Amino acid sequence: MEHWLSRTELLLGTENLEKLRESRVAVLGLGGVGSAAAEALARCGIGHLLLVDSDRVELTNLNRQLVATRDVLGKYKTRVLAERFSRIGDGLQVETAEEFYLPENRDFLFEFAPHFLVDAIDTVTAKLDLAVQCRDRGIGLITCLGTGNRIDPSQLVLGDIADTAGCGCKLARVMRRELRRRGIEHTPVLYSTETPMQTLYVPDSPKGRHSPGSTAFVPPAAGFFLASYAVRQLLGL
Repeated sequence: MEHWLSRTELLLGTENLEKLRESRVAVLGLGGVGSAAAEALARCGIGHLLLVDSDRVELTNLNRQLVATRDVLGKYKTRVLAERFSRIGDGLQVETAEEFYLPENRDFLFEFAPHFLVDAIDTVTAKLDLAVQCRDRGIGLITCLGTGNRIDPSQLVLGDIADTAGCGCKLARVMRRELRRRGIEHTPVLYSTETPMQTLYVPDSPKGRHSPGSTAFVPPAAGFFLASYAVRQLLGL
């Protein structure tokens, strides 16, 4: 008898589908990367999802973020996605946390008891703390590096942080240095080998900083890479 995950079951098998139903995955950051990753995980049948983001949907999200449509402007991204996922399939348990992850408030995340974490946030302090916590707690992690100012998704690479030297990503350079200081030489990351494009400077940026340019090509593709990696790690594939 067919069910909403029948096509996934044909590919992964009944036993693996059950493993995914029992898995607990947290996605941190629900922008262009994280919202795509979260939806792919939901559509794979991850039974327990925690969606973490303190932001609300904004007008500038409409060009690339799966979570963003005009009718949900001003609403929390976490709640918009949770409601969307409730219409995808039965058996999905989705929790939300309208939190900005920092070392001082990390307890909410680990009380969820995740088996795997998807890091799609852009704050270095938070990314470093996640890497250290996952190492110390034995939790699986995939970290997304910079996807802004890029237009070619074919240059995305799943690899190790040690492989990112020379890739042109400033975030990768900072992460390599700071992770080494914390005793981490190797950790899985998603990065791009594309040279970042020069973008226009917008002096009246609402966030008071030079925001990276973006399209609907690279961030969602990165999210699908992250979700695929998470599922393969959970299943040992």
